[in-house]
This record gives sequence, structure tokens and C-alpha cells, in this order.
Amino acid sequence: MGQVVAAAVYHQGHKVADISLEEGRQWAAKPGHVVWIGLRDPDSSQLNCLQQQFNLHELAMEDAIARHTRPKLETFGDALFMVVYSPIREDGRLQFVETQLFAGKGYVISARYGNSAPYSTVRQRCEARPMLLEQGEDFMLYALLSFVIENYRPLLDGIFGELEEIEQTVHSRPLSPADVERISSLRRDLLRLRRQIAPMAEICRELQQLDFPFIDKPMRPYFRDIAIHVSRLQEDLTGQREMADHAIEIGLLLESSRQSVVQRKFAAWAAILAFPTAVAGIYGMNFEHMPELTWHYGYFAILGFISLGCGGLFANFKRMGWL
Repeated sequence: MGQVVAAAVYHQGHKVADISLEEGRQWAAKPGHVVWIGLRDPDSSQLNCLQQQFNLHELAMEDAIARHTRPKLETFGDALFMVVYSPIREDGRLQFVETQLFAGKGYVISARYGNSAPYSTVRQRCEARPMLLEQGEDFMLYALLSFVIENYRPLLDGIFGELEEIEQTVHSRPLSPADVERISSLRRDLLRLRRQIAPMAEICRELQQLDFPFIDKPMRPYFRDIAIHVSRLQEDLTGQREMADHAIEIGLLLESSRQSVVQRKFAAWAAILAFPTAVAGIYGMNFEHMPELTWHYGYFAILGFISLGCGGLFANFKRMGWL
């Protein structure tokens, strides 16, 4: 069963009373009063109650029940319905928790589906700033959206730290299969984060332009501020994707360089070993007329020749940096 996290009514920036869902309509109808309701995993009975209390559009209710995969903003007359996502990590895996926002004249409703950071922090912040909370529904909406965007920053900072660690690892040792899988996983997470963040910029632009009775012009710069934060997150995402690609590229280049060094060493030793092999091959052909075979010091002369040849090759390869 869904949980009513908080349901309260505010007037001139101060909380007047905690209320039940059934009392929402009568409080929202009072001039200057705003009802703010927070739900977690609401069931159909609670959603139906809210629809009756605040006359929520049936299409908004269909959207709420359908669930979504990306942020969106829909308007229904003088009311709006919004879907946003907060990122969380559970057991090392990136997940997104959906939050649905209903807003209209005299009410703001948030419905959270999952285990993201609770919005009680947002309520406490707003209650601590009564002069801004006095703005009403638009400030509450701004505070909720701002909190959602804030949840992305620690996650991006964590991914940035992991990528820096990988970059340092790449310079000290070859990339292991585990490292490649880790980079690939981080790139997937960055792509998923970008998919959720990108629509938020368009949502903020629409909120600045919408002509709603509960969105005052003085509050529009606040939504522009969220759009700026979203833009910075997008820039960071782009930079971190480039870091991940750069780490793989550097890893491949360094691995290619290491293999090249090994191959040069193998080639140098092969050339050194080929010299005595060639000399031995010549004298293993069993020709009858080979003067050196009957020379008393022939064996020692050939050994000396082989030693000089191998030593010369070794010195030359050493000078070239192949050994």
C-alpha cells in the first residue's frame, strides 16, 4: 500500500496544518493557501482520491498509471503533469527512481516510486525560507526539480573519480579484461545518465515560457537556473565520456607500444642466434674440399668468429635500444 509521506497546507510561507488526502480540496480552495502532498508508491485508491480532490485530468492520471522511461512535461489546461528521474546506485548498479509531479492552482503533489533520496529535505529547506515559500506552487515546483538535479552531481563526481583512477592504472600496467569491462560499464552509465538529463533542459525552458496562473514571472529565473545546472551536467557528461574513450585509446596505444618493444627484443635475439646458426649450417653441408676442416686451429677460429659476430650484433642492437 502506498504511503503518505507528508500532506500539509501553507499560507504566506508558513505551514498552517497537516491534513489528510480527503481534506485537500477544501484547503486548496481557500485564497492564498497551497496544499503540498508527498506520496511514496501510491496505489490506485490514493490516486483516485487525489483525482477527485483536485480534479486532475483523466489523461494525466493515465500517464501516471502508465509509468515512463524518460522525463516529460504535459499540460492540461491550467495544470501540469511532470515525470522526472533521480539516479541511485544499488549493489553497484545504476538505477533511476521515477517521481511524478502534479501542479495546479492551490496544490503541488509529488509521487515517488522507489528508494531514492526522500523529499522531506526539500520540504525542510522550503519551510526554512518562508519569504520564498510565500511564492507558492511555483517555488515548491522549483525546489523539487532542483533537488532532483542535485542528485546527479554526487554520482557524476563518483564516476569522474573512477575514470581518473583508471587513467592512472592505464599508465602503470596493461588493461586487464576487468578494466575494459569497468570502462564499458561506466560508459553505459554515462549514456543512461545523459538520456535522463537531456530532456530536463527542455522542461525548464517550457516552464519559463508557460503562462500558468501559479507560475509568476519573478520565479522564471529560478527555472532558468535549473536549466543552467542541467547544461553543466551535460558538459560534464560529455567530458567524462571523452575521458572513458581516452582511457581506452591510451590503453590500446600503450599496449601496442609494449608489444612493439617485446617484438623488437625477440627480433634482436633471433638475429643474434641466426648468426651462429648460419655459420654452423655452412660447415654442416659435408663438402669434401673445405680447407678449414683440416686446419689445426679451425674450430677455435670459427668459435672466435661466431663470438665476435654475436657480440657485434648485441652491441649494435643495444645502441639502437632494441635490447
